[in-house]
Amino acid sequence: MDNTVRPIIYIPDVYERAIVPGKDREEESGKYTTSYPDSSFLEAIQQLGGMAGTSEIAEEVGCTRRTAYTRLKSIEEDGRINSRKVGNSLVWSTSG
Repeated sequence: MDNTVRPIIYIPDVYERAIVPGKDREEESGKYTTSYPDSSFLEAIQQLGGMAGTSEIAEEVGCTRRTAYTRLKSIEEDGRINSRKVGNSLVWSTSG
């Protein structure tokens, strides 16, 4: 058996995406930017008939359920969408 210790190779782009899915880093500032703009979530709700659950929206956008929930709550705080509890799920709809 080979007991040689091998160094871990750090590949920034791969490492960053594995740690923070759905986020990219700006080259100059190093700050994270989202790869899922608010418009993606608003469009997903519209595509799903103007009302949809968190998991459905996540699937439509292509992100995790947790990411969708966090982003949808933020958009709701801005007053652009509403949520209501139906059973054990939240259903999101466009405002107005």
